[in-house]
Amino acid sequence: MWPQLILSGMAIGSMYGLVALGFQMTYAVSNTMNFSQGAVVMVGAVLCYCLNITWGLSAIAAVPITLILCAALGLLIERWIVRPFARNGSQSWLLSTIALGIIAENLVMLTFGKEVRGYPSPLAETPVSILNFGVYPLELVIPVVGLSTALALRLLFTRTLWGKAFQAASENPDTARLLGVPVTWLIALSFSLSTALAGLAGMLIAPIANVSATMGTLLGVKAFATAMIGGLSNPWGVMLAGVLYGVVESVAAGTLGGSYREIVGFIVVIVVLSVRPNGLFGRSQVKKV
Repeated sequence: MWPQLILSGMAIGSMYGLVALGFQMTYAVSNTMNFSQGAVVMVGAVLCYCLNITWGLSAIAAVPITLILCAALGLLIERWIVRPFARNGSQSWLLSTIALGIIAENLVMLTFGKEVRGYPSPLAETPVSILNFGVYPLELVIPVVGLSTALALRLLFTRTLWGKAFQAASENPDTARLLGVPVTWLIALSFSLSTALAGLAGMLIAPIANVSATMGTLLGVKAFATAMIGGLSNPWGVMLAGVLYGVVESVAAGTLGGSYREIVGFIVVIVVLSVRPNGLFGRSQVKKV
């Protein structure tokens, strides 16, 4: 029982981590966030379902097309929903991105429908036996994808010239512009990558959690909680926090009952942030005066 709970928790926790990486990435570069990330998770799942199941496109083609469309959506969000407010120093981008998520959810209800639809996948049909318990292959693939993505982003930000440009754009955008760093373009790229990650999470979780217009709402909230727990300065920490959060939820549901999943999970959020306001793996920002 315990290995199965832990492995299932790691799978869903990796989804939280992937979406949380989007929050971390945009905050690190622009000090803004896209609070419609949960809706983008849903959009990714719905787009892939329509391309693959409804219109008969192969999964090999449907997955990259969905990622490209989600990345393009991120560019549109940054340009029209976030930038006009952030440019003037306003915090209204917070409300505008929340409003966009609500609009997207209701548009999908009108076009895709309110019903929950199963997404058949060969990776989520026949369980395999590991340590005498059954697990879907997809539950093994998801943590690998999540942790690999976090590691790749960590290396990008710390070991590459692009990573240094991202850091420069975040720490002092005016100076970065003087040095020739394309700050505006990097911010747009960070939003594009963040929505691509959310779309990827939606496609991965769809065969397990099914596809519906409301599937991303709670997931987006939990992903933001994960980003705060992990620390917005550390992408690797954000992913680890997501995995830990998923395991805590899974163990709580398996031992206490499904009704305790959210109760225990959000109690953990409150306790951790009360003890570590900057997150488990975050660090305090030094302000020059």
